[in-house]
Amino acid sequence: MSNVLNLSGKTAVIFGLANKRSIAWGIAQRLHEAGAQLAICYQNERMKSEAHELIGELPGADGFQCDVSSDAEIEALFAQLKERYGKLDALVHAVAFAPGEDMKGEFINTSREGFRIAHDVSVYSLIAVTRAAVPLMAEGGSVMTLTYFGAEKVVPHYNVMGVAKASLEATVRYLASSVGPQKIRVNAISAGPIKTLAARGVGALGDMLKIHADRSPLRRNVDQLEVGGTALWLASDLSSAVTGETIYVDCGYNIMGF
Repeated sequence: MSNVLNLSGKTAVIFGLANKRSIAWGIAQRLHEAGAQLAICYQNERMKSEAHELIGELPGADGFQCDVSSDAEIEALFAQLKERYGKLDALVHAVAFAPGEDMKGEFINTSREGFRIAHDVSVYSLIAVTRAAVPLMAEGGSVMTLTYFGAEKVVPHYNVMGVAKASLEATVRYLASSVGPQKIRVNAISAGPIKTLAARGVGALGDMLKIHADRSPLRRNVDQLEVGGTALWLASDLSSAVTGETIYVDCGYNIMGF
């Protein structure tokens, strides 16, 4: 393993673990392989059992509960992280949610509350956890989030989540400018469609996967570990001059016209 991809001595916190299909799990596996010490977060008590079972497969990793829509839970989590690790080197934000009813039907029927929830959970939470992480990144660090091509182009059934992802990508740029003087980088990974728990809320996911595989230059879909590889690069010194960017990990689908 190249020394620049050796994350021994570095600590990363990962938000968004739901199950073994989670992109957060693919990222956790790659960072763990590179030697990073991991704090892996799940949303609530209902997800605790499965999350801890997975986390147990990564020796040295610890599990923490945190609902990123709660400022109190974020504050409590980072107090724990400070006490346990003292510092952070990387933060992974793999969190997104919109009410199911606002992911169906026509976009024009998006509810005010659905719009608010999608942006609060999927976008504002990145600002909140980054702000909490800054004091623990005194030596600089890398923050990354997950987005999707639906932020740029209309994807059937993606609806309000596409608008939220567009806001998320703009937030990445503004955060990158805001925390850059502290040597903290902020980037987004735009992954192709993957059969995650969150993706099940998108109608016609099977059609989406087939179209991506048929039309992407590599003629296939991406998997969690490939997204994890890009996250590893972003956590490493190899990406030390990269910030404010949206990096596509989608087998090239985004370059195609039709």
